[in-house]
Amino acid sequence: MQTTDLVGGVTPIRSGLGRTSADEVLVRGRSLPGEILGHMSLGTFAFFELTGREPDADEAALFDAVVITLVEHGLTPSALTARLTYLGAPESLQGAVAAGLAGLGNVFAGTIEGAAQMLTEALETRPEGATLQEVARFAVVARSGQIIPGLGHPVHKPVDPRTVRLFELARQHGRAGDYVRLMELIGDEAGRSTGRVLPVNATAGLAAI
Repeated sequence: MQTTDLVGGVTPIRSGLGRTSADEVLVRGRSLPGEILGHMSLGTFAFFELTGREPDADEAALFDAVVITLVEHGLTPSALTARLTYLGAPESLQGAVAAGLAGLGNVFAGTIEGAAQMLTEALETRPEGATLQEVARFAVVARSGQIIPGLGHPVHKPVDPRTVRLFELARQHGRAGDYVRLMELIGDEAGRSTGRVLPVNATAGLAAI
C-alpha cells in the first residue's frame, strides 16, 4: 500500500502485522501454520495481534472473559439495527453487521472508552495523599449533572451480574488493582449522591479491567 504526501512524494505504509510469500504466512514475525495454528486459541491470537506478545495465563483468562462479555449485546439500538437490516436484505449479512457496527457510540458499548478515560484521568490527576474514596468523590462531583459513563442499566438492578463476575475474575487472576476498586467506589459514590440505583455496568467492568 502507498500514500501520496502533500508535496507529491510517495510514502509506503507498513504495518508489520503480517507478511506472505509463496511458501509462508507470517503474523507479527511468527509462522501462521507452524507456530500459531494448533498452538494458540482465538483469544490468545487476538491478544497477540493487538500487543505483539502472548498473554500469560491470567491475562488470557481475563481477555477471554472480556471478549465473551462483548458478544452478548442485548436489545440495544445497534443490535436492533442489524436485525432490521437483515430482515430487509437477508442476502446481505455483511450489510446488517456493518449497520450494527455503525450504531455503536458513546451511549452503548462506546461507554467502555468513556469509563476508561474517566478512570485514567482520575488516577493521573490524583492529589498526593488522596485516598481512592476521595478520588471517587472528586470524579463524581466533576461530573455533576452529567451521565457518568459505565453507571446504570435499564434491566440489571441493583447490580449487573456480568460486572460482579468480571471483577471476581479480575481478583482471582491478580488484576483487580486501583482501576477496578476506583470504578466500584465511583458507583457507590454516585448512588449515594444522587439517591438512585446506579449499578456499575459491564462496560465499566471491561474498562476497569
